[in-house]
Amino acid sequence: MSISLENALGILPQSVDLRAQRMEVLSSNIANADTPGYKARDLDFRSQLEAAAGGGGGQLAMSQTSAGHQDGSGGAGGAGGAEMKYRVPSQPALDGNTVDPQMERAAFAENSVKYQSSLEFLNRRVSGIRDAFRGDR
Repeated sequence: MSISLENALGILPQSVDLRAQRMEVLSSNIANADTPGYKARDLDFRSQLEAAAGGGGGQLAMSQTSAGHQDGSGGAGGAGGAEMKYRVPSQPALDGNTVDPQMERAAFAENSVKYQSSLEFLNRRVSGIRDAFRGDR
């Protein structure tokens, strides 16, 4: 009987990876809060996780007829290949900057808590698998 680690861990590794990518994007937004013309970006966690889980969000995959063609992901990779989107500002600055520092900090804090939760769930799943192999449970 073979055991699949991917089946045992489920979607948790992809969730942790996407949370880490989103944290990088949000910290980049915060760092560029005073940069003229900087456009705040974010990634849609839900759609990216669905795509990682194999759901794909109901979209059809594009086929490439040549290796030189774009992959059709629609984004500038930026965060490890996750599709990046521009954040719609509530009050854009006169210099063209769309970063709202308070909103970015709140999103960063929320994402940090969810990142820690995902890590804890993954840690407990790995501990459960380890205990099962040892026969502790």
